[in-house]
Amino acid sequence: MVPIRPSHRRSGHTPHPWRVSRGPDVGVSGVRFVSGTSSDYGVRVLVVGVCSLKGGVGKTSVTLGLASAALERGLRTLVVDLDPQGDSTMALGTTAGRGDVSTVLDAPSPQSVEAATAPSSWADHGLDVLVGSERSVLHDGIDDSDADRLRQALSWAEGYDLVLIDCPPSLGGLTRTGLTACDRAVVVTEPGLFAVMAVGRAMRTIDELRRGPAPSLQPLGIVVNRVRARSVEQAYRLQELQTLYGPLVLTPSIPERAALQQAQGAAQPVHVWPGAAAAELADVFDQLLDRAMRAPRR
Repeated sequence: MVPIRPSHRRSGHTPHPWRVSRGPDVGVSGVRFVSGTSSDYGVRVLVVGVCSLKGGVGKTSVTLGLASAALERGLRTLVVDLDPQGDSTMALGTTAGRGDVSTVLDAPSPQSVEAATAPSSWADHGLDVLVGSERSVLHDGIDDSDADRLRQALSWAEGYDLVLIDCPPSLGGLTRTGLTACDRAVVVTEPGLFAVMAVGRAMRTIDELRRGPAPSLQPLGIVVNRVRARSVEQAYRLQELQTLYGPLVLTPSIPERAALQQAQGAAQPVHVWPGAAAAELADVFDQLLDRAMRAPRR
């Protein structure tokens, strides 16, 4: 049974004072689509890319967990679903509109961004999605000379406090386009041999982009997902990651809990899912969001 979403989230939560009113030139969630990328707080919006170079490690789950934490906190958030599988779009309960991320990459403009942006069903306001599309795979081969298309497009989405980009699990043009638009990159892994090896490739890609089309890009760190406390093999891989990357391995790690998949399958934020396991996960994502929001804006 899917739990009924409460009108207010966890007790003690103070609703965010939404300060952008809807008008004829205002898009979903009361966000204006005009030149410039800044929030109402007087600082530039933080753009965080969530990536992995190995499929199946829970990259989209981390994106959704961070979006849930941001919604709970009252941060106006845009999730960019750059993965052709479109899992973020589906889990956020978003209905496709007049456009999608592929049409934005075809021709970045204020009009294409607005047409491709739709509200999430998670809340009445405060969380939007740049809708994913399997057509975005057509952009997976663009070279770095065109890698700034998404960065250009995001300059027309004003009024957000946070942008989360769910990148594909590959080294292709879409991932490079997504990371080029970012201030910080989160690399998602799990404590297994092949996933740990993929972290090195991801970190080298981030460094390569910093030296080329994305000089402002910095690694936020490595999020270790699906951790089982009693696994000897996982403990060894965690130690291996900490030896290789030191403080770049973010804490806390994300424990393996069925509640995360259950909430996503029901198109609900983990912060409103019932039970102790969901509350544990919500606390982990709150701490990871704290770390992200402390990152300097460019």
